[in-house]
Amino acid sequence: MKGLGKFLSETLFPNNFTCDICGIETFETNICDECLKTIEFNNKTTCPVCGRKTVRAEICYECKARAPLFKKGVSALIYRDGAAVLIKKFKNGNGYLKEYFADLLAEKVKQLPLADCIVYVPMTEKAVIKRGYNQGELLAKSLSVRSSIPVLKNAVVKVKDTSEQKSLSQKERLKNLKGCFSVKKRNEVNDKNILLVDDVLTTGATAETVCRKLLKAGAAHVYLATVASVEFKLEKKD
Repeated sequence: MKGLGKFLSETLFPNNFTCDICGIETFETNICDECLKTIEFNNKTTCPVCGRKTVRAEICYECKARAPLFKKGVSALIYRDGAAVLIKKFKNGNGYLKEYFADLLAEKVKQLPLADCIVYVPMTEKAVIKRGYNQGELLAKSLSVRSSIPVLKNAVVKVKDTSEQKSLSQKERLKNLKGCFSVKKRNEVNDKNILLVDDVLTTGATAETVCRKLLKAGAAHVYLATVASVEFKLEKKD
């Protein structure tokens, strides 16, 4: 109930009196000028497929080596520094950040073909109760208001909890996620262009797993929109 209580307080009361990163009083914006400098917007060179920041505006090596199942991806921020702080807060009781993130994503999804519906990455019922909410669902609903694309609630469900994935490789994450998602509204996703929404794109394992389920259920295409994504960097070889 602790997560639910904090979520309700953050949702019902104004949140624009202090900076969401450092906490100093602002009264005009949710991020102060100094903290804004720590947020890197993903508005320069990106991979035209996955949407990650790249050195040049060309398909990244990861997408060349193994094309993702989603048709095209976009993200608003680079996942580090200030953006990483905001994402962490969003996942831990500060649900009101959905409005700031939805504002950013509403502009980014204009780069994608118009979708028939929005689907979010699900959590198990147990995980939702523990956190107090599913941040993906909050983001999807706020984005829906701005884009007029309807949310298909509970189109995909997570049927089992998974272990912590932070330290896992993409291959290990895919194994960890095997069998944990299920499409419950097959008729409603059939032959539809779907906008899949999540908070962060790291290895892409979660997005790939959900995409695979949606496509097997008959979805025409799946597009991906995330608040932030890790920058693509070539690994140095000895």
